Amino acid sequence: MFQPKRALVIVPTYNERDNIEKIVPAILKEDPRLEVLIVDDNSPDGTGEIADRISTRDEKVHVLHRQKKEGLGRAYIAGFKWAIARGYDCIFEMDADFSHRPGYLKDFFREIEHHDLIIGSRYITGVNVINWPITRLLLSYYANVYARLVTGMSIRDATGGFKCFRREVLEAIDLDQIRASGYVFQIEGTMRAWKKGFRIKEIPIIFYDRTAGVSKMSKKIMGEAIWAVWLLRLKSMFGRLS
Repeated sequence: MFQPKRALVIVPTYNERDNIEKIVPAILKEDPRLEVLIVDDNSPDGTGEIADRISTRDEKVHVLHRQKKEGLGRAYIAGFKWAIARGYDCIFEMDADFSHRPGYLKDFFREIEHHDLIIGSRYITGVNVINWPITRLLLSYYANVYARLVTGMSIRDATGGFKCFRREVLEAIDLDQIRASGYVFQIEGTMRAWKKGFRIKEIPIIFYDRTAGVSKMSKKIMGEAIWAVWLLRLKSMFGRLS
């Protein structure tokens, strides 16, 4: 049985000074195997400097500074490469704003013993989203319906960003070929793992809208999702999704 000894939670940040000092200790207290990598895209609000101060106090906290804001996908890929190079057994994706509650981490640990990729799903047991406006909820829900129809995956929450990968999954994926950000970055990472035959499981979570900071959702990210899933489908059909 796979039993991870070292696990890394990657937390990408851009203007998250109101959240970062709270989320890091909340993550670390859930399990002694956990460490945190904060990937900051040169936040103008000083999030990166706060992250540095946290890391000087706790050896389980690491900071990766990037020169500019390039989107969620590029931040996670930088974090994945950092984690692979240092031999972590499993790697988590997690938001900084408490929309992903740290209390679910123990559920991921339990399930990753038997599967290769665990997805925290908002839609596996109905609709479990708190405090989103109805327009954004419908957008998210039907984006996932659309993704299932186009890609052929049965994943209920392919756009979700609360995940745990075994290191071997990320090692098997050509990370440099992933160009998407936002919604589509999450779909593409899962689809590449699915095409390679890795075992994927969704577990139910309740997703809470942020109470501090500003959402990074934009019209550009939403527009990308419409056409990019078709590009993934075409790449899959021609064997170019690796």
